[in-house]
Amino acid sequence: MVQDLKVKIYADGADLGSMLKEYEKGIVSGFTTNPSLMKIAGIKSYKEFGKEVLENIKDMPISFEVFGDDKETMLEEAREIYTWGENVYVKIPVVNTKGELNREVIKELADSNVKLNITAIFTINQVKDVLESLNKETPAIISIFAGRIADAGVDPIEIVEEAVEIAREYPNVEILWASCRELYNIVQADKIGCHIITVQNSILNKMNLFGKDLTQYSIETVRDFFKDAKSLGFSILNS
Repeated sequence: MVQDLKVKIYADGADLGSMLKEYEKGIVSGFTTNPSLMKIAGIKSYKEFGKEVLENIKDMPISFEVFGDDKETMLEEAREIYTWGENVYVKIPVVNTKGELNREVIKELADSNVKLNITAIFTINQVKDVLESLNKETPAIISIFAGRIADAGVDPIEIVEEAVEIAREYPNVEILWASCRELYNIVQADKIGCHIITVQNSILNKMNLFGKDLTQYSIETVRDFFKDAKSLGFSILNS
């Protein structure tokens, strides 16, 4: 059952209505956003959106991402975002668009006690580089894009599991399973000791299926097929 899981579930989205809906359900314990989700949601003002979210959700961590691609812009944006609320984590991409590690940005912000969410991580070497750049006293999240790793035909379990192990020396660092593809990913993340998993609302909407009796699920599935077949009005024997 969901209440037996140790992994924390964060909702991943950029629509205030949906975020509040998940907040009220009491299943999630945090939120993440990203520019792509904001584009889909039609956000017109990043700052207004952020402030509105934080006015309604004050007791859970919420990650907001910088848009910049160079060191100075990212630092400036990160410091601005961090002023929005005490529960804010600033998302910094692990690399810039040239593939260069944002080591200096991460280190400078972490040394300034800015809570960070380092995002778009795909390799264990990136995890190691980020850990070396962090301040052990500053809370941080390392977001491994397990779903996209799996899309590339690579098993993400080993990467996430190793990341959890090497991060043990950093008591304020949490490993996050990002780009969730299905409810079972929550179980996988929990089994390997991952601290957090982000789940999009479309998947959270299926939480009522979690722990469902499979025999009953089989019967219901057959009933659905039968109902749909009847609605088509087809006749195999008399056609």
